[in-house]
This record gives sequence, structure tokens and C-alpha cells, in this order.
Amino acid sequence: MSPIAWNNINSPEGDGFKKLANVTDKVASIKEEQLVLNTIRCLAADLCQQFKGGHPGTVMGAAAIGIALWRYQMRYNPANPEWFNRDRYEAWTIDQIKQYHAPVMTGSIAAGHPEIEYPGIEVTTGPLGQGISNAVGMAIASKQLAATYNREGLKVVDNKIWCFTGDGCLQEGVGQEAVSIAGHLGLDSLILIYDNNSVTVDGNIDACFTDDTSAKVRAQGWHVIDVYNGSNDLAGILAALDEAKGTTGKPTFLNIRTVIGHSSQKQNTGSAHGAALGDDDVAHVKSTLGFNPDEKFVIPSKVYDYFAECGPKGAMAEQEWNKTMRTYAERYPSEYRELQMRLSGKFASDDWHARLPSKKDLPSAAQPTRKSSGIVVQALLPAYNSFVAGSADLLESTFVNFKGQVEFQKPESGLGDYSGRQIRFGIREFSMVGLSVGLAAYQKGMFIPVVSTFFMFWLYAAPAARMAALQGLRFIGIGTHDSIGIGEDGMYRVLATIPTFADSCFATPGPTHQPVELSSYFRSLPNFQLIRPADAEEVIGAWQLALSDDNADTPSLFALSRQAVPLLDGSDRNKVAKGAYVVYGQDVEPELTIVATGSEVSRAIETARALSSTQKVRVVSMPSQMHFDAQSLEYRQSVLPTSMSLVVAIEAWSSYGWTRYAHASCSMHTFGYSAPQEQLYEKFGFKPEHMAGKIDAWVHKWQAESRVPSVGEFEELLLGYAQH
Repeated sequence: MSPIAWNNINSPEGDGFKKLANVTDKVASIKEEQLVLNTIRCLAADLCQQFKGGHPGTVMGAAAIGIALWRYQMRYNPANPEWFNRDRYEAWTIDQIKQYHAPVMTGSIAAGHPEIEYPGIEVTTGPLGQGISNAVGMAIASKQLAATYNREGLKVVDNKIWCFTGDGCLQEGVGQEAVSIAGHLGLDSLILIYDNNSVTVDGNIDACFTDDTSAKVRAQGWHVIDVYNGSNDLAGILAALDEAKGTTGKPTFLNIRTVIGHSSQKQNTGSAHGAALGDDDVAHVKSTLGFNPDEKFVIPSKVYDYFAECGPKGAMAEQEWNKTMRTYAERYPSEYRELQMRLSGKFASDDWHARLPSKKDLPSAAQPTRKSSGIVVQALLPAYNSFVAGSADLLESTFVNFKGQVEFQKPESGLGDYSGRQIRFGIREFSMVGLSVGLAAYQKGMFIPVVSTFFMFWLYAAPAARMAALQGLRFIGIGTHDSIGIGEDGMYRVLATIPTFADSCFATPGPTHQPVELSSYFRSLPNFQLIRPADAEEVIGAWQLALSDDNADTPSLFALSRQAVPLLDGSDRNKVAKGAYVVYGQDVEPELTIVATGSEVSRAIETARALSSTQKVRVVSMPSQMHFDAQSLEYRQSVLPTSMSLVVAIEAWSSYGWTRYAHASCSMHTFGYSAPQEQLYEKFGFKPEHMAGKIDAWVHKWQAESRVPSVGEFEELLLGYAQH
């Protein structure tokens, strides 16, 4: 499609409006295009005014961009918004559209921020900047699938990813992270359209943002196209989009200047951004654009006619693709079967559990749970193309690199190619998880992203993890170095080579890297499973749980240790799904129950053995509070009999939340410290013999009262211990 014969004209829109004379077989007249633009602007004003909420300004200013995309450029089938080879976009009857911003909880698909569950919505973006990272993830998915399955003359995946962004998204750090990695990877399937209206909620962005955005993005490896009259110049937009679709080797950035709230008395102001215009201004818009101010939601029949060819054109594109798929199935039956399986949302056609080592085949020597997770990675990820694994600069440390790996890189880099399933995200934790959301959303179940960094740095990625949970998109997160006992890391040992700073030398990253509080957020996050396994056997159970069909709509995060932990006699991978179970003292009718997680479970068992107050003690491993809460009351009371037995929690994190399960805790109450792990456990009171003494004294007190504590009597047994 090559637009030609553009002419400047005088019109109510200004001299910049131009005529599209030959874009398709059907010639669109100036009058028709003008009517469409004006209709969209009036409709936006009406929709927001109806329930006095919404964002009219962008729609009114960027209407020409919408026409260019939906009428001329994008490949989609309105009758089947789930068609696999459609162009992806982040963007239905007029009655539904009229429900935009309606004050109702159900029945409307036109929410203020459209959600993923509605037709034609690829992802729920919400917080600014995340949509760009989602789009980059989708572009990675498209390129990886094309490199894996396309064959000579048979392109079963050849779509574009269109992303529409504004000033706010480009100011957000996560947006900039995503722009950087997309340029590095040369994702030419991605077209990022910047609605550059220079206005945010606070007003003109000159007050806070004076970057030369085109120059900056060009320096990040993008092909950049500038359009200077984006509210009126449909011809210029179409020419730019044509150029973008033909660009290879780089993603394309279209910097399109528009007038926010075009035709409104509030145009070019922050007031037009995120609030209804008001009745008087809506009437002004309509009068200016030649519409009757007293009529609402008017869409002339000629506007419908203008878009009439989109349906047949999309249906034809899907039919052509179906024909290609039939030929592909005949020539490449094995690849076709795998692709169909992945399209259905399954990642394995065999019993993948059989690839996992049994407990007797796990290493008998103590080892970090991060390394135990690596055993599962090596067993599963090379075997199934659905897995894409990566890290924020920590592949070897988080053990997500696997045998035979090919890195996802642009082929000319010499570092890998687009068939690769190992991604180096760089030090971009937030964007890494945002990209994984895009990968997971591309075709639900087709990809299972495995993304990793230190557990502390999941704080950087938490907003993207929340969006995955909200949308029911599965990824598997690896968070290593999960406690105060991260051991000798050597990160700062270089200081020792400088005599002046020798006294400043320390062996661990210290409290900055020791996450004592982070679990509270992830444990409270709906539809998100934080799992902290105690040993290699429970690590296997964590992977089984995350990959189960029951959790196909739930992201997971494993909190894994850097320090070695022993393989426990009583651990059971299949009981991890229960959330908690008795790991020591199974045959005891307990007077005391100790509940612990992760690397503290083995310490809890040592503590139980050192007690003098009672021998009737059991230890419970609780790798997942979420899954324990989902069990029956009978099961929960059989594991934690809080009405009859004293219960103490041991965890080298904050005690927040443990009042639901225990009467007291041995927990952290300060930030960590810089020292070797054993010194840290001693400093903060987590030596088994010290905890045993504290627990004994506490047990004797309640034995004397012949009762268990009630609500409000929860005690912090290590409170005030080892303050800075």
C-alpha cells in the first residue's frame, strides 16, 4: 500500500489536513475523512461527559492515528479478535461503548482502563510505562515463534506489534528500560507510536520533561520517524506507518505531534487530559465540527461505510493464514502438532513429572535451594520450547541457564539468534517482569517465562508481578539470596585492595541485599504464590505446583537460599501443594509446634531437638501460606493445632502475618548486617541453642498458666535482640 497524491486544502481542521487519494482500491474523499475525524472527536466528548469521567483529550487529538491504524494498517479480523496471527495491539456495539466509565460493577466491557478479559484487549496496562514493556515482550514472542516454526514460503507467524504510548509512559523508568532492550535486540516487529501532545495531568510537560525524545530513542537503536501535524495529517501518518512496516533490523518509533483535546476550548491543557469537558465545552466541540450540540452519540452511516471493508479484509487475511496452516501441517507435521499443542495452552505432551529426579536421586550433601532449582531447570527447560528463561544480569547465580542454550539475540550480533530461549534482560528487573507479562499474554499458555534475580530486587519488579497476577498470566519467578544468611558474596571485596579502605571491607552485600520485609507484600498479593522451599525436595514440589494445570492462571515466585541447606528426612514434594505439613515429629501429639519456612526449617528442627521444656514437639514446614489457607479447616487444625498446642514461628524475615498461624515468633525486627552468614544468624538470635532457650522460657510461662495465648497475646521472642 503506497499512499500518493496528497494535496493541502483549507478546511475547518486547518491547512494541515490533507487528502488521501489512493490508499486502497476504494478512494476516500476529503469530506468522508473529515466526517470520520469529527465524529470520533464528538463521540469521545459525549462518552466522557455522560458519566462525567474518562480521558477525552487523547482520543480527540489522536483520532487520525486511530483511523490510520484501524482503517488502513493493522491486520485483524473483527469477527475473531483471538485470531492467532493477528497484529497485536493495545488499544464492539455502540451500546457497549456507551457504557464507558459507567458507574456499574458488571455488564460493561468499556471500563476506564480496559481489561485483558474483554475481546480485542491484549493486556491490561494500567500503571504507566508497563504497556511498553508488555509490547516488547510480545515482540520477542513473535520473533521467537517465527524463528522456531516458520519455513521457506510458509510464514505461520509474521505479525506486527503496535504499541500506542504517551508522555507519561516514556517518562517512567520501566518504559525506558523496555525501549533500551528492544533497540538492543533489533525487534523490527515492534512499532511504538508516541502521541506527543506535551501534556500530562499537571499540565505542559515543559515543567518537568525537556528531553529530545527522538534523538534519545534513535541513540537506543531505533528507527525514528517524525510527524509534525498528527491531529490532522492523516496522509503523513500513513506514510510514516508504511515506512515503519517496511523497516527491518530495528524497532520503529513514530514521534507524532498532536493537539490534546483537539477542537475543545481546553485543548493543549491538562484539563483536557483526564476529565470530562463539561456540557458547555461539549456543545462547543460539536458546533465547531458541524454537529448538532443537542444530539448525542451520533455516528453517521457514512462513517460506518468508511470502515466497512475492515471486516471482509480481516476475514480474508485469516482465511489466507488458515490455508497456509493447512499446507504447513502437510509438510511439517511434527512442528504443526507442537504448535497446535502450544496454541491450546499446553507445554508438554508427555508426563513431564517423569523427568524430575526422585528424592533418592537428589544430592545428599547440603546445597543451596537456588542450586536445587537449577536441577529442575536442566531437567525441563531444554525439553520444552514453551519455556523462555532469563535473568537480570544473574544467569549463573540464579541457575536458570540450561544446557544447549541459545541466547535470544539479533542474529547479526554473533551472540545468538531469534530462536533462542535464553534472554539476558540486563539490569532491568521491572522491565524484565513486564516483558514476561507480554510473553505470557501473547497467546495464553504458549510461553512460560522463567525470570530471575536476587529476591530483594523483586521489589523493583513488584508492580509488574502484580499486573501478571491481576491478569491471570503465569510466569515462574526465581528470587535467590532470600534471607540474611546470603553468605560470603565477595561483592565488595575489591575494597580490600585499597589500603585506605581496608577497614571498610566486608564479605556480603549487607542489609541492602537482605530482604527481611518483602515477603509481606507478595504473600498478600491476590492470585500470586510465593513459595519458600526448605530443601531440594521441596524445590521440586514448588516447580510441580507452579506448573500444575490448576495454576495455569497464577504467577509464582520462589524464594531460594544462597546458603546450603540439608536434605530433610521428612520433606515431601507432593505435600508442598498443601502449603504446610509436618516435617519432624509426625507421630507426636504436640505440646509445642514450631512452624518455619525455607532455610529456617532445618534450624527449627535443630531447635526442637535442643528444647528442655517439652519433648512433645513437632516442626511444620510452611512453604506457601497461600496454599495452606486454601486447605480444609480440618487439615489446617491437624497441622497447626493452635487451640491445644503452643505454636512458634521461626523465620528470618519480618513477623508480619504470623499472628494468623502462631502465638509467638523468632523473627527479624531490624534490617540485616554485613557479615558472614553464621555470624549473622548468631547476631540476630537464630542460633538453634539460643532460640531453644527463648522458646523454653516462653513455654514454661504458658505451662504455668495452663492455657494457650489468645488474640492479642502474640509475642516477639527475639524483639530487641542484636539491635544495630
